[in-house]
Amino acid sequence: MTKSQLIERISLKLPHLQQRDVEMAINITIDVMTHHLAHGQRIEIRGFGRFSVIQRAARMGRNPKTGEQVSLPIRHATHFKPGLDLRERVSLSRDRFPLIKD
Repeated sequence: MTKSQLIERISLKLPHLQQRDVEMAINITIDVMTHHLAHGQRIEIRGFGRFSVIQRAARMGRNPKTGEQVSLPIRHATHFKPGLDLRERVSLSRDRFPLIKD
């Protein structure tokens, strides 16, 4: 689902709100979450999951084109851990809609 699809879905579920107001609320929410993660803080949404920033250690990598070794510096990455309710809902949906395997 894309951000525009999310805005459309919420607008349909809440017809008393204008689409531009829904879009502004989603943009503000994403901006606040980005700000807190950028400052090393954790975000927890009960029943959905939590976002945090983890530090990846410096390591040696390879340039796929030339095969030569390249030093990769320490970097920070966003990590998401789903909440119990989300995990259970996804598990139940897999029973109703099994994955198609090639």
